[in-house]
Amino acid sequence: MKRIFVKGTLRAYWKVYPETEQYLKTWFDTTIQADWKNPNEVKLSFVNASILKDSRIVFNICGNSHRLIAKFNFERQWIFIRFIGTHSQYNKIDANSI
Repeated sequence: MKRIFVKGTLRAYWKVYPETEQYLKTWFDTTIQADWKNPNEVKLSFVNASILKDSRIVFNICGNSHRLIAKFNFERQWIFIRFIGTHSQYNKIDANSI
């Protein structure tokens, strides 16, 4: 069974940035239903996603004005949300280590 840790993070974010709500709900629904085995399969669903090291993937949200970083455990089908923020906030972090 696939698990995304934690959906509450998404809800809290779209309360502050309501323009992201539908995008984040779509990301969640697509992700929870997928049966990805590796990062390349994620790219088939999210062509603009960027694959980073250590099973991290960056997703463009709301026309790339926001970004979401998720760390995947493909074997267990677990997804950990490591970061969600505006593009300018994203530029201030190290996406490979967050």
